[in-house]
Amino acid sequence: MANSAPPKNSLVSVQNLSFSRGKKKIFDDISLEFERGKITAIMGPSGTGKTTLLKLIGGQLFPEQGTVIVDGNNVHRLRRAELYDLRKRMGMLFQSGALLTDMNVFDNVAFPLREHTHLPESMIRTLVLMKLQAVGLRGARQLMPNELSGGMARRIALARAIALDPMMIMYDEPFTGQDPISKGALVQLIQSLNNILGLTSIIVSHDVQETAAIADYIYVLSEGKIVGQGTPKEIEQSPSEWVQQFMNGAPDGPVHFHYPAKDYVDDLLSTGKRY
Repeated sequence: MANSAPPKNSLVSVQNLSFSRGKKKIFDDISLEFERGKITAIMGPSGTGKTTLLKLIGGQLFPEQGTVIVDGNNVHRLRRAELYDLRKRMGMLFQSGALLTDMNVFDNVAFPLREHTHLPESMIRTLVLMKLQAVGLRGARQLMPNELSGGMARRIALARAIALDPMMIMYDEPFTGQDPISKGALVQLIQSLNNILGLTSIIVSHDVQETAAIADYIYVLSEGKIVGQGTPKEIEQSPSEWVQQFMNGAPDGPVHFHYPAKDYVDDLLSTGKRY
């Protein structure tokens, strides 16, 4: 089945992007589109550069070639002040949550409001309680980060990510390390916030079931290239053996279980070095 065309009403457009770390090519001339108001997933095994892509979109890293356009702005040509202003409109949910450990929940969510606005404390209080209510944790506002479960910490981090009412949120492995109940809560929360707030969401993940359940469009990456793209249904029916191996968690396929080596019997009988 042919993949559908990539979305055209793009908030983020990545065009002919290449990026390397040392001699390792992370991305090799890839192009991706992230449609306004939709949830787009970037999937692939660990080490394929998914988090690196988020850093390139946010302007933390510079590509060797290609462009990243966010809401009409060429990210890597912006002045520092312009880039910082753009980042205020780009929420980020870090894989670790990245809560400030010496602040309680309320102050963690209030932090970006106090740093980037001149709102009075009375208004900040109202906004913080609204964001905490949205993630179901208004009653936890006095707790410290070390008193939170993993799922609660991820939801507090999400409340902080939406504190400044961003136009988009980037999620870095939001389901990693979560129990099934927490995963289910996060799936529902990401989808509902995207719909209610009119957000554009980019989810980087290797959790197939949870991500495919809420994504409108999926890109699958491997070895610096896009090996599959389309709606979740199209990805499920992809003729690519690599995509099928990844989506179904097969232990062997194009990505082999065994690291390349000489013949096993010859290796056992060899009189050469023991290592």
